[in-house]
Amino acid sequence: MKKKIAIIGASMYQDALILKANEMGIETHVFAWKTGDVGESLADYFYPISTRDKDKILEKCREIKIDGVISIGSDLAMDAVNYIADKMDLVGNSLEATRRSTNKHLMRKAFEENGDPSPKSILVNKDTDLEKLLNLEYPVIVKPTDRSGSRGINKIYSSTDLPEAIDKAVKEGFEGKALVEEYVEGDEYSIEYISCRGKHWMLAVTQKFTTGEPHFIEIGHIQPAPISNELKEKIRKVSDHALDTLMLTDGAAHIELKVDENENIKLIEIGGRMGGGFIGSDLVQLSTGYDFVENVIRVAMGEEIEEPVILKLRTVGIGFITQEEDFEAYSRIVRSFSGNMIKYKIYRKLILKNDTSNNYDRCGYYIYEIK
Repeated sequence: MKKKIAIIGASMYQDALILKANEMGIETHVFAWKTGDVGESLADYFYPISTRDKDKILEKCREIKIDGVISIGSDLAMDAVNYIADKMDLVGNSLEATRRSTNKHLMRKAFEENGDPSPKSILVNKDTDLEKLLNLEYPVIVKPTDRSGSRGINKIYSSTDLPEAIDKAVKEGFEGKALVEEYVEGDEYSIEYISCRGKHWMLAVTQKFTTGEPHFIEIGHIQPAPISNELKEKIRKVSDHALDTLMLTDGAAHIELKVDENENIKLIEIGGRMGGGFIGSDLVQLSTGYDFVENVIRVAMGEEIEEPVILKLRTVGIGFITQEEDFEAYSRIVRSFSGNMIKYKIYRKLILKNDTSNNYDRCGYYIYEIK
């Protein structure tokens, strides 16, 4: 009899999971609100249930008798993933780990209590007396406590802009709260990890490129990042400790951090899931040869995995298209890294937008290898 896996979400980020599980001979059961996403047709079985309705998903998963539950690239989905794993005694991260890794205020609090380097922050809501924030040192970042993908994020330079930024962040979040935190200078990196029974293995370091202020929309990634082995080891030590702080023991983890000119590291946030933006689903295997997707499925299905063998096969990247000029602008950045010709491939091109305010407004991408 085939084993069965529940996949929470049906967006294009989940298709790698669905296809890999099918390749592994695992029956796929996909849960998401019906919007015409690719996962609806790729799955063996699709259920039009919102990813936020975790009790209804749990009821169906018990009926199906699933053997594992998983998702890629969504903090919101991880709430349902770990809730179902907990209730059905499947492999997943604990409910406390879910709280710490999906709520930025609880994450900052845990980092502070455990000595992990991260920006200072203040929790606010629509009723906060802003007179108490007069001594802030600007610029600051204002963000919702419980959203990802750059939703609701703004960098501001004065108290005059604070009320509007808080209002936007509070409205964008689910719990109606936001963080006002110090702005950290430095280069941005994301780190991909896989864990099994509390053992952590770093797979790749990716350099990130964004639109900059005020929204910091990601426009591209290069992997592996062009950093020294010494800095890579510092990043590993900080990341390992932070994963333990958040109690993330099983599956993928996506760590975002900044490194300043003196190689001081500040943790921006950590998700207990594979990175979106095709970092985990595509770039890791292309650059290292390690099948990240297969192994996170194996962990979710209750299997033990061995320490990954990481190779440096090639340098790869992805560029996101939001406006007509993005393709050429990002290609110039890539050339500055390689000094060689770059092969491009357009995987998907959709209707271009001119009002991009978060990562989910991006409408095309191209993956390439740097020769």
